[in-house]
Amino acid sequence: MVKVQLPYVVHDVDRHGNSRYYFRRIGSRKVRLRGDPGSKEFLDAYERAQDTEEGRDRRGGQSNPSCFRSLCTKYLGSSDFCGLNHSTQSWRRRELEQICKVHGENRFSQLNRAIVTRLVDEKASTPGAARNRLKALKALFRWAVDRGEAVSDPTIGVRPIRLRSQGHHCWTEEEISRFEAHFPVGSKPRLAMTLMLYTACRRGDVVRLGPQHVSEGRLRYQQAKNAKRNPTDVNIPVHPQLANIIEKTKSGHLSYLVTEFGKPFSVAGFGNRFRDWCNEAALPNCSAHGLRKAAATRLADAGASALEIMAVTGHKSLAEVERYTRAANRSALADAAMSKIK
Repeated sequence: MVKVQLPYVVHDVDRHGNSRYYFRRIGSRKVRLRGDPGSKEFLDAYERAQDTEEGRDRRGGQSNPSCFRSLCTKYLGSSDFCGLNHSTQSWRRRELEQICKVHGENRFSQLNRAIVTRLVDEKASTPGAARNRLKALKALFRWAVDRGEAVSDPTIGVRPIRLRSQGHHCWTEEEISRFEAHFPVGSKPRLAMTLMLYTACRRGDVVRLGPQHVSEGRLRYQQAKNAKRNPTDVNIPVHPQLANIIEKTKSGHLSYLVTEFGKPFSVAGFGNRFRDWCNEAALPNCSAHGLRKAAATRLADAGASALEIMAVTGHKSLAEVERYTRAANRSALADAAMSKIK
């Protein structure tokens, strides 16, 4: 796929796996850019979008350069923002657009720590979203201060809302067996589960994996997460169980997993489809990401060290992985302790 890094150009993938590009300035409707990226048709559409009413601010002109909306527009068109992964761009843009609905025309210099705290508290019922909002504001003002667009950062000292969730549910062995019993070898759901369970990959990676990533009995790929900033290369042996499932599942595509139309899944589309498969197997608490946890847990239970698990999962922080090894060690210690009782 051709990478496009023009200001205000956003990329999207529909449920059929088709790539679409849009011109989108914050506070304005997005405009479809047709033609192949980089082609004359595409660039002409880009130029027209900049000059049309749809590509301008809703008021029909340019925003006051000192207003919050104008600062956001500059940031979203910056090389810092364009260099982020697509998923990160998506949620940062979404959070800033929501703030612009209320504070867009206010001077950004008037935003202080108290106002930022209130903006974060507005999402207190969803701590994850509240943390994302604060992250987006921090990134915006860090860029603004570095570039001389702002003289101070009102997010300094604002504490993120504490997350009390344990995150995605980790599949149990009984749940894995139930899924396998519901979806036989050779089915797409069984292939999807096995790919994630024996590679510990994220859903953003499993939709890209294909025969081209396997050679000499090893699976080699670069993780999609942080690929633009701090890429992680994974190189692991293909487990015999995974090799068996791949061999017995028809594909014929560059991606092992494709839609019913023969197109690669989008990340969100795959997540929704896997959610449906879990529901079909009567596993409402299970998800695609939970299989990544299950894979790490299996490795820990088998006696793998934290560093060994990191080599498979691609984690870069020992703290993230040590949770699995601690749980496995506690279980082993408990077994040893109870065996001493006569």
